[in-house]
Amino acid sequence: MHMLRVRDDYRRAQLAIAALFCVLGFQYATWAARLPAIKTELGLTDAELGLLLMATGVGAAVSFPLVAVLTRRLGSRRLAVLSALFLGVLLIALAAAPNYPVALLVMCADGVGVGCLNVAMNAQGAELESRFERTAMARLHATFSAGSLGAALLASGVNTVTSSMTAHFATATVLVLLLVAFANRGLLTEKEAGTEADTDASRSSEEGTPDPERKPRKGLTLPTRVTLWMGCAMVFGTVAEGAMNDWSALYMKEVAHASSHVAPLGIAVVSVMMVLARLFADGWRSRWGDGRIVRFGSVLAGAGLALALLAGGVVPALIGFACVGLGIAAVTPCVYVAAARQGSQALALVAAMGTTGLLAGPPVIGFIANATTLTWGMATVAASASLVALCALRIRWAPAPERDTADADADADARNAEPSVATGP
Repeated sequence: MHMLRVRDDYRRAQLAIAALFCVLGFQYATWAARLPAIKTELGLTDAELGLLLMATGVGAAVSFPLVAVLTRRLGSRRLAVLSALFLGVLLIALAAAPNYPVALLVMCADGVGVGCLNVAMNAQGAELESRFERTAMARLHATFSAGSLGAALLASGVNTVTSSMTAHFATATVLVLLLVAFANRGLLTEKEAGTEADTDASRSSEEGTPDPERKPRKGLTLPTRVTLWMGCAMVFGTVAEGAMNDWSALYMKEVAHASSHVAPLGIAVVSVMMVLARLFADGWRSRWGDGRIVRFGSVLAGAGLALALLAGGVVPALIGFACVGLGIAAVTPCVYVAAARQGSQALALVAAMGTTGLLAGPPVIGFIANATTLTWGMATVAASASLVALCALRIRWAPAPERDTADADADADARNAEPSVATGP
């Protein structure tokens, strides 16, 4: 019966943490789906709308010091709940924003909330893997996409009834609150507000090995080299991920000469492959370990896209895009796990650097494409993916868990449970 009880605890925590990832994807896609309405209601130009979007990214990027302090003081569970509630309330604030300056402040605050929830939920995911010795992070990241899909469906449904953004965002806020209430019952509680890894975050060795004799330090400290390598891997990985979403359709149309009906398949192929890869990546991590998955995946993404660019044409482009989605999907989950082992400050910094990659990637690709051609811009994406593999060589990854994948665990649980059920009182 002990095996069944542990398994139930794992599932409860897994679903609770997945709800947090769903909240983040749902909240983001909710306001993103209403950008045309926001632009119209506030009378914004394209440049002003771009600055509004940039405000969210800037808020997330500069939130690193605050997130590190809050994670250490509150613990990931309380920070996750509070930041998720905050993001839900911000939807109402955005709908009620009377003018552009207020909307900018709301979106900047949204970025800070995203930074807090991003770190807290990934810390919870890392704690889940550590406590139960099972890989789970990749599937948790897949639920982010599920949340985005749910938000898109909600936006479509609400628009068939009313065009009121206030009604839409109020409905979304209620759903966010329900998800947070569900998550709160199953989230993991750390033994202390600061994780054990925080004791070595400032003075860990170059390999990232903790020193249990050191006491935690209160203030922010300089990141170690291994943390910076993790941050660089995250930057290059998110540059590749973000740029594919923004530029793949344009490449299909202008370079591969795809029809207007086929061009959007570039984004679809990348998205579908990323979701599928994240659903299966935890099993791969259990079998081969995070380091191998990141190195092989990033090489696959870089080489596949590079060969597609050299070959030209629609079919090679779609194959190359599929390689990027498949190869880059597990990078961020694995790097988050590695960063969490170094402590909350390292996790916050790596998350902030990842946000920077998402922000800087698409504009950099656009600048390169404008100076040369879009093919060279996409070649930069291939180079970024390949650089992840080089960064991964400098990171000391956690060994693969001794336990097998979920299906193997289920078989083991069944075998161990049968005698207990038959002979128990």
